[in-house]
Amino acid sequence: MNESLTQIESEILCEGREWTRSRLEKHLQELADAMVVCPLSGLILKKLRKTTFTLSTASGTVTLHAPYGYSSLAGRWLCPAREIWGLTSHQRLSPEFERRLTFTAAQTGSFEKAAALSDNWGSPVSDDAIHAMVQRVGARAQTTPVPSPAIKPSAPEFSLVIMMDGWMVRQRGAQWGEPPQTSQNPERVTWNEVKSAVIYRLEDRAENESGRGQLIQKHVVACPPQTPPIEFGKAVQNEAMRRGMARAKEVLVVVDGAVWIWGIIQDRFATATKTLDFYHGSEHLWDLANHLHPGDPQAARQWAAPLLHSLRHDRQHRVIESLEKLLCPTPEGVPPDPAVANKVEYFLTHRDHLHYAQLAARGAPIGSGSMESQCSQFQNRLKRRGQFWSREGLRNLLALDVAVKNNSYTHLWN
Repeated sequence: MNESLTQIESEILCEGREWTRSRLEKHLQELADAMVVCPLSGLILKKLRKTTFTLSTASGTVTLHAPYGYSSLAGRWLCPAREIWGLTSHQRLSPEFERRLTFTAAQTGSFEKAAALSDNWGSPVSDDAIHAMVQRVGARAQTTPVPSPAIKPSAPEFSLVIMMDGWMVRQRGAQWGEPPQTSQNPERVTWNEVKSAVIYRLEDRAENESGRGQLIQKHVVACPPQTPPIEFGKAVQNEAMRRGMARAKEVLVVVDGAVWIWGIIQDRFATATKTLDFYHGSEHLWDLANHLHPGDPQAARQWAAPLLHSLRHDRQHRVIESLEKLLCPTPEGVPPDPAVANKVEYFLTHRDHLHYAQLAARGAPIGSGSMESQCSQFQNRLKRRGQFWSREGLRNLLALDVAVKNNSYTHLWN
């Protein structure tokens, strides 16, 4: 025999797979045969007969012949096996197969790729079936409460970090699919914001061998477009509470300067240690420098660099005092440039959120890089070329993507 190792392994795997499928089918059939009682009333069903249905499972397709009868209490015909196993009337995928496909659909770039991966495992299923499954399970994910994790009696102290931001996604417009001549300016595509957050314990930060920071564990929140900031803030607070905010010794919030985010902070996290993302703050400082020295990058750099260094490294930086001097009238009595006053006002608004040296000294984040990374991960799935989401399609897949990222998706089948 000249079979290759690949051939041998493949044949043995197929044998094992068929043995598992056959055993599963036999066991399910034995269980189904005994299910002749209405799960609602506890009484034997009337007009009992057998119904045949197939299920695609992670081990292959199984065919079952299950009792089927009329329930006087429910006032309808039902199959106890399907009711007890939590199968909808037309469901053709087993819960375990759905769980695996949910993970795959959320992690890959498209339903077509998810179908290709499933076929490669030996569990062929169409991309249409995966799409339908995502809509069904995603709708359930939006209304099913996530259980809170168990609290360990001797849990060590921790600080909780919260970051928030938004990112844009393409959705189908009001004239999606209509020919160009139907209107002068058809709205085929709209860009809308997905509000997101990342929550983690400060003690779960680590570094890899190259010194790059990474999170051992994190949890995310994402709300679909058109979600009001107040509802998003409530969702973030609920997730933070589920992750132990009430027990945290300190809550650290790091965000950019978006007004709607700071409104949420004031409403939901007023007592937290608040920090303006250093990168966004430095962008505004460079913008001010270029405005003060238009067309002279060297002069702008000479003005901004010392201020940025002091802002980042000096505990008692005098950046705000330096900027306030720009608001003073000139010796000739000329008032400050309104554009300069507006840019300085940005820093005056955040004067209590610029303590970067103190935060860095105790290992706290001064930037929202973790949030930027998380936004990128969301976009890798939901903002790919050629993706134009319907409202419901985006909501359903987004709910599953969040559940997978939080490793809480298995509760949808419990």
